[in-house]
Amino acid sequence: MAPQSSRAKRGLVGDLAVGIGTALGIGLAAIGTWIAYSLTRIDHEVPLPEAITAHRFLLTSPRAGQLNYYLSREGQGRPLVLIHSINAAASAYEMKPLFETFRGQRSVFALELPGFGFSDRSARKYTPELYEAAILDFLEGVVAEPADVVALSLGAEFAARAALSQPERFHSLAMISPTGMESEPEERLEKGDSQGEEANLAYRLFTVPLWARPFYDLLTTRASIRYFLDRSFVRPVPEEMIDYAYATAHQPGAENAPFYFVSGQLFTEGVRPAVYERLEIPVLVIYDEDAFTGFNYLPELIDNYPNWKAARIQPTLGLPQFEKTDETAAALQSFWNGLEENSIARNAEIS
Repeated sequence: MAPQSSRAKRGLVGDLAVGIGTALGIGLAAIGTWIAYSLTRIDHEVPLPEAITAHRFLLTSPRAGQLNYYLSREGQGRPLVLIHSINAAASAYEMKPLFETFRGQRSVFALELPGFGFSDRSARKYTPELYEAAILDFLEGVVAEPADVVALSLGAEFAARAALSQPERFHSLAMISPTGMESEPEERLEKGDSQGEEANLAYRLFTVPLWARPFYDLLTTRASIRYFLDRSFVRPVPEEMIDYAYATAHQPGAENAPFYFVSGQLFTEGVRPAVYERLEIPVLVIYDEDAFTGFNYLPELIDNYPNWKAARIQPTLGLPQFEKTDETAAALQSFWNGLEENSIARNAEIS
């Protein structure tokens, strides 16, 4: 009986090895098929329409290359600057509802950050410092007076860095669903420099030439775009938003900046104490629920820093400018009105 039992075990192990080998073979074949399909069948020069129906211009930034922006000068008053988020398929389209709402009331600018939309998508190192520089060069070279800036998600971190560096370029900063508002887990804080090493390793893995573009193509299929956007909408995702995200993700060099994002290299370590808590300009946070970030630190920030305000717009999942456009615009306008009233009151006291 013992020899039979041993033979049975060997047979079981052999069957298991064959099964694993078959699964690996199928997996490798599927990966190879996708790589071949990506490199030969996917169009990486899809016609890209303008994200916003408005005049479109390019600024050559000495530090960030060509920066695309949309502009409406139909209104008067203090300029409004809109800054999109960072993701695999970002563009000024994300700020389109606010652009359309405020055009005619004031000058409205929608900037496209390096690596996205019609801005420079070249293969280079993308960093928080690069995005900060892009925003400052744009505010100095195009806007040329203190502006009300509205930035989305990770774009809010870059705008906050710019505001800390050159506050005179900002009249106020509104942050929609900003990153960096979560309490840091102790184990992450203890890791220190290992976070950066992990991000560098992830970036190197993502950008192996054989599979870099195919991997990005996998991240930006219509199904993938729908999946991620669906997590940011209470109601169904607008089809035209999926269409535009797909188009802007299928351009030459579209993968260059997103790889720095997905590898975790675009977040500012310790952004709360290093940046947020040091801001002296008026700041508004618009938020509710968000699948990709949290806001549990926000109450403490509001309590401790009188220049910070918050407006919760419910029910939304990170993109209130799409789902609750009127309420988002009203929260912004109320914030700006309050700043003007405070300014008038201060001037009255001085005189």
